[in-house]
Amino acid sequence: MDQTTVKPPLSFSLREFSGSLGDLGLFIPLVVAVAQLSDMNLGIILMAAGMMNILTGYLFRQPIPVQPMKAIAAVAITDGLSRGSIMAAGMGMGILLLALSLSGGIDFIRRYIPNALVRGIQLGVGLKLAEKGVQWILELPNLGINSAGTALLVGGLLLYFVTRKTPGLVFIFLAGFLLIYVESPTLFSSITFSFPSLSLVPPTLTEWKTGLLQGTLAQMPLTLLNSVIAVCALSADYFPQRGIAPRKMAMSVGMMNILCVPFGAIPLCHGAGGLAAQYSFGARTGGSVIMLGVLKLLLGLIIGGFLLQVLSNYPYAILAPMLVFAGIELAKSCFSLDNKTDFTIALLTAAGILGANTLTGFLLGGAVTLACFLWSRHLAPSRV
Repeated sequence: MDQTTVKPPLSFSLREFSGSLGDLGLFIPLVVAVAQLSDMNLGIILMAAGMMNILTGYLFRQPIPVQPMKAIAAVAITDGLSRGSIMAAGMGMGILLLALSLSGGIDFIRRYIPNALVRGIQLGVGLKLAEKGVQWILELPNLGINSAGTALLVGGLLLYFVTRKTPGLVFIFLAGFLLIYVESPTLFSSITFSFPSLSLVPPTLTEWKTGLLQGTLAQMPLTLLNSVIAVCALSADYFPQRGIAPRKMAMSVGMMNILCVPFGAIPLCHGAGGLAAQYSFGARTGGSVIMLGVLKLLLGLIIGGFLLQVLSNYPYAILAPMLVFAGIELAKSCFSLDNKTDFTIALLTAAGILGANTLTGFLLGGAVTLACFLWSRHLAPSRV
């Protein structure tokens, strides 16, 4: 199931670039919120994500996304983690994944996690993404530029583009900046060009403790199951005979965080939701994320400070429908299951994720899987 020795070609078309923007519905709000609340440099975050987009696009030859680690980002936003604690959480995940990759432990984990459980995680995470998008829409005013009415219009356009396989997301994304200008025209008059400065400030012992306990432990099940195992399963679905091995995916996530987080980047991962979103909007090769990476790198290098102001005003009327479509695309993978038992396991796993978190869903799905296995052994005729 690994990539062949002959590398697939890279495409740099408008459709590929449009598809690469499909994951921005979650990337932008998480990155901006963490940068604002934790006093992190948005330019450094964008440059690191851009460089990793370029490297993974070239090496994997697939539209594998580079995302912020969602659980760590959520804890940083809700609990106000410091930059040092975020750094500790990301480095902890990087070291763990590197160890699992080099030791083969990730293959052991994958061998004993049934496909129904993986699909359940994809269903749960996908529905949770879609739910978040719907929540954002409901919080908008009914009418106006950045309103629920605009979100419904954007959703209709996205549905049209998806059904017609038209690379239109790039135009919708750019239209968001037009809406910002209409609402706050003076914002663009303050554009400044500044190069971000690198700084290496190691976490304190207290930040290590906080980051590992609140960040790494919360992120661990999501990364292992969604950012490694589930994204590899989705890769195999989208690219038969070229699915990426979990060991390589774990190595990639581990190295991204070991190389980038110490210099001020937000903890990074790959993800099934991002792959589903980018594929849904037209991305088919690594060229898509390479183009996105170049864009992030240039923006972070030149106008990272200005972008923090612009992106913090980016209309949710556009981000929210993008997130809904990304979640639906990810959740659809559950319907590849071909028997009632597997589908029930997937549904219960998703219910645990929706009701609590990924770890709860995994434990619930795992318990049901074990119960089904023991029951089937009990019913099986004894062998003489």
